[in-house]
Amino acid sequence: MQQSKTIFKQTADWRNLRLYQKSDVLYQLTVVFCRRFLPVYGDRTVDQMVQAARSGKQNIVEGSEDGKTSTESELRLINIARGSIAELREDYEDYAKNHGLPLWDGKHPRFNNMLRFCREHNDFADYAPLASRATDEEFCNMAVTVCRFTDRMMASYLEYLEQRFVTEGGIKERMHSARTGFRQEQDARMNALEQENRRLKELLKQHGIPF
Repeated sequence: MQQSKTIFKQTADWRNLRLYQKSDVLYQLTVVFCRRFLPVYGDRTVDQMVQAARSGKQNIVEGSEDGKTSTESELRLINIARGSIAELREDYEDYAKNHGLPLWDGKHPRFNNMLRFCREHNDFADYAPLASRATDEEFCNMAVTVCRFTDRMMASYLEYLEQRFVTEGGIKERMHSARTGFRQEQDARMNALEQENRRLKELLKQHGIPF
């Protein structure tokens, strides 16, 4: 069985991860929300929300890049990203509660349509028209829903990474595999050369050619 020749793990391009795309939507939504509904000065919530949203997407990027050499780092950073999204969701829910706004559930007439929209769309361009005109109630419920989807995706991705680590190991295992593969290739090459040398000697002997 041919061994891996590289110690670097093949990782998905983070730009194509739906959980990253959702987290980017959350970041851009949060910037718009803070600009529209929170005071420009004197409210630490603005910095907290924007930072939590940014941490969510940036740790996915860093985790995916670090994952090429360290599954442990990737797991840790994706988990930090998940915690940041949970913090952001709490901020939106707190805003709704503090302003007497309902958080929609399955009984709300617009809940299912909003759920479907947030599930199917991963590009902020699709949300931008809504974000510019939504009331704070609509905005909070949309953002909370995107937070929930992102959290589920992160949970599934963490399970995938954990399973991959169990089956493939970390960088130490890949380094060992690469070294083992190199030695096996060298041994196979030497064996082939020795066999060819014996064949040539036998051929020369049959024709009475000294060697």
